[in-house]
Amino acid sequence: MAHLGTGIGWRPEIADVVEAMPGVDWVEVVAENLCADHLPASLTRLRERGVTVVPHGVSLGLGGAERPDEGRLAALAERARLLDAPLVTEHIAFVRAGGALTASPALEAGHLLPVPRTRDALDVLCENVRIAQDALPVPLAVENIAALLAWPGEELTEGQFLYELVERTGVRLLVDVANLYTNQVNRGEDAARALDELPVEAIAYVHVAGGVLKDGVWHDSHAHPVPEPVLDVLADLASRVSPPGVLLERDEDFPRAAELRRELGSVRAAVARGRASAGTATATATTGTAATAAGPVAAGGRPEAVPPASGRSRQRVAVAQASLLSALVADGPVPEGFDRTRVGVQARALAAKRAGIVARVAPELPRILGDSYRPLFLGYALGRPPGGGHRKDALDFAEHLLLSGRPENARRRNRLRAWWLERSGPAPLPGSPAARVARATRRVLLGG
Repeated sequence: MAHLGTGIGWRPEIADVVEAMPGVDWVEVVAENLCADHLPASLTRLRERGVTVVPHGVSLGLGGAERPDEGRLAALAERARLLDAPLVTEHIAFVRAGGALTASPALEAGHLLPVPRTRDALDVLCENVRIAQDALPVPLAVENIAALLAWPGEELTEGQFLYELVERTGVRLLVDVANLYTNQVNRGEDAARALDELPVEAIAYVHVAGGVLKDGVWHDSHAHPVPEPVLDVLADLASRVSPPGVLLERDEDFPRAAELRRELGSVRAAVARGRASAGTATATATTGTAATAAGPVAAGGRPEAVPPASGRSRQRVAVAQASLLSALVADGPVPEGFDRTRVGVQARALAAKRAGIVARVAPELPRILGDSYRPLFLGYALGRPPGGGHRKDALDFAEHLLLSGRPENARRRNRLRAWWLERSGPAPLPGSPAARVARATRRVLLGG
């Protein structure tokens, strides 16, 4: 794997800071945020300076029961070619469930959810990864994710699950040390043991990010400074293998440039600390199983064939994931074996993530609603699955408030009504059921 060095997640909000920051060897960009035929000027300038740009996908849902969507795969491949990227990355997660496999409504999570570490789920994931590998023009690396809850009846540890995935597919790993720490706090899974079991030579690069502890649960927020325990996990990893690249992630509440530079310095220092503690022997230091698993990856090869996941495996995974997602976003019953409190925490976390995205898509809403925006949105989102895109979600939220007579402040309500009417789009075809619904809604809203 090519050496990447030290990098930072490129986001529009900190584009100027990233460009001016010394010592940034490469950047990562969310693939779905790029237009297919137009790069932001900042990324163009970085590429002209020789800075590597890696597209990071968030919507494939490789851990989902369905096979990867061909359109999403084609879009990810297009971004890789657009950026002349050395690799692309995605997540070991599911992001949607339901639909044809379960004969139930299709649901979107709006965020990454953990897959069960079972043989069925591993079979499905391996086949999905191979489908993605065959569709992409460059190597694929997949990322371990943070979990707020645990699946009942799991058959493998995280390290074992990732080890077998690499052994069976030859895929590379994007190891997020912040996510290992999150799972240590939330699920009692020792990060050092996970590193013991990982095929560390398969690592393409490493993510580092901050989080926050709320009510005894660690939230991988990407909006807080990187804590010392996460840097300790990074140092532990670096004592085992020299990672080809390390990247600092920050998605919200961006600090000043000086703070980002300080955090990058802390990341470099943690890697140096780990390498120093390893001495000269750590170039090959790993467990026996990890060295065995990494063999075909290091040689650049890939196993000849991965047996396709059986229809029954996909069916079982589909039913399990649809049941959980229904509980998280559609007010469905909590599936047997899950911790009800943790399911509630995850549901609120998904709603909060959704609120943040809608606030970025429609920034007028937080300005109109003030401090009441977030609690009002959470009240709206819990039990109402996302669908139709974030802009429609913003319009539906505004319509929901107005139909329920909120906000109570008349001036704010009038501003919200004007915003909704301006953005609710062209009228449906005359005489259609949608037109009748729209007229009734507008009469209520205009008469509010």
